[in-house]
Amino acid sequence: MNILVTGGAGFIGSHIVDRLVGDGHRVTIADSLVTGKKENINRKAVFRKVDIRSGKMDSIFRSGRFGAVFHLAAQMDVRKSVSDPIYDADVNIMGGLNLLENCRKYGVGRFIFISSGGVMYGECASDPPSEYVYPRPLCPYGDSKLALEFYLNFYGSNFGVKCVTLRLGNVYGPRQDPYGEAGVVAIFCGAMLSGTEVKIFGDGEQVRDYIYIDDVVDANMLALNRGAGIYNVGTGKSRSVNDIFGTLKKITGFAKEAVYESPRPGELNRSCLDVGRAFKDLGWRAETGLEEGLKKTVEYFKSKN
Repeated sequence: MNILVTGGAGFIGSHIVDRLVGDGHRVTIADSLVTGKKENINRKAVFRKVDIRSGKMDSIFRSGRFGAVFHLAAQMDVRKSVSDPIYDADVNIMGGLNLLENCRKYGVGRFIFISSGGVMYGECASDPPSEYVYPRPLCPYGDSKLALEFYLNFYGSNFGVKCVTLRLGNVYGPRQDPYGEAGVVAIFCGAMLSGTEVKIFGDGEQVRDYIYIDDVVDANMLALNRGAGIYNVGTGKSRSVNDIFGTLKKITGFAKEAVYESPRPGELNRSCLDVGRAFKDLGWRAETGLEEGLKKTVEYFKSKN
């Protein structure tokens, strides 16, 4: 199949591209390289440096004859979305609409959208929320992701584009950037392996559903051929930041204690996901245990030092 991957030079997108190429698909990457990296680009894929909002996307779709689109390109910095919600909406909503219009125009059959389970449900109660829980994002980034989910429903209902939304938990693994708006796993790995202090904001008891990149790629590959609507993609188990710190400390042999600082405004205390629907419809479940995934991630960062 001819497949377009937006954001295919990024952390998650590049892993999806690698799997698609390995499975024999013909892949085109569309990435502006604002946050994506040249070294992540698979040499067997066609690369187009382009912003998803650009009119140049029309010619890419026209020549690509894509059967499916994986849409990962996004403004993904929560703090940036708060300081500049107009830019956030422009990239995440208008950019997504540009892709959907081209899907309609050129008859793309399937659209897999990478959304965020980590911000979609707001502050979670003790029971993990399913996809049927009304979303309550607390930041413009979550709002823009949710808005595009609604547009997917419209295009799927009216133009025959089969749309799948994957609401991901906190993804970690090789190629994640340990700088900027990164997850704590990458940040902690970078700090521990360089011997610098590890900062934890708040008391460290805030919990997230941490899922290893290979499991996320597996879910995406299944969504290429089956399923419709929205699926949470996580482990179904939440771990605290302190748990992550303690496990990585043991794996790396890091000798220092964490430095605790004031909590960041607006940070969630509890984020978790019910992943039963993904197992029922896609036959998918996360297979990588946390310690196993963290060991693989540490080995990757060691190889880069």
